[in-house]
Amino acid sequence: PMGNAYEEITHEINYEASVRVAKLAREAGVESFVFASSCSVYGYAEGSARDEKSELNPLTAYAKSKINTEKAIKSLASDEFAVTCLRFPTACGMSDRLRLDLVLNDFVAAAVATRKISILSDGTPWRPLIDVKDMARAIDWAICRDAHNGHAFLAINAGRTEWNYQIKDLAESVQAIMPGIEVSLNKDAQPDKRSYRVNFDMYKQLAPDHQPQTDLKRSITELKEGLERIDFKDSDFRESDRMRLKVLSGLREASLLTDRFEWHSRKSDGLKH
Repeated sequence: PMGNAYEEITHEINYEASVRVAKLAREAGVESFVFASSCSVYGYAEGSARDEKSELNPLTAYAKSKINTEKAIKSLASDEFAVTCLRFPTACGMSDRLRLDLVLNDFVAAAVATRKISILSDGTPWRPLIDVKDMARAIDWAICRDAHNGHAFLAINAGRTEWNYQIKDLAESVQAIMPGIEVSLNKDAQPDKRSYRVNFDMYKQLAPDHQPQTDLKRSITELKEGLERIDFKDSDFRESDRMRLKVLSGLREASLLTDRFEWHSRKSDGLKH
């Protein structure tokens, strides 16, 4: 949603600033640089699961910014400056700074707050998923990997091949853990172009000791229990500060952020976000 609403800013922050950080890191003598990329670079992909050699088809400003950054920082890599681009699946899972603008998190929040899950599509699009704890596990591996383990520059799908799901499967999995939840599909919806399955065999080969551990059932259970601990009952959570787009839009409306998403220095003095 952020990338679609603010394409130019997305390019500046996700691409231009990321490349600048990589260059500064190399100049500062950093030995290992990790870039959080995305499996969304594969876009709409029918047929077999996409691996690192598959054709790229980024459909959104966000996905385009990721692949453009990968291309730009590839030239910076060397034996002294290992660059790892982790192409992450869709994130999910409980965290201290919980986001609910992620598909599984949204479904669990809706189930806890309203006892209903409404799928805006026909439920058939595919997505790979990864829990936030396993994202951290992958980053730990990438930071410590030797440049010879995958070459100085490495763009790699970071996840588990078995964890590709159709959207309707995610809702049904929530329903299985929370009996009585109502699930509805929009069978008249236009086909969702963001549908892809991803192959993670390379990550399994290169990072055998850092494989994802938190499966779908555990992610759902931890989200459910975490939301219940904070007595979550917000049926209107999609308008809340747990949605990144709403937070940034609210800060702009309050004149705390400029149109370039920079803090108004005087108004933001003393603020902590």
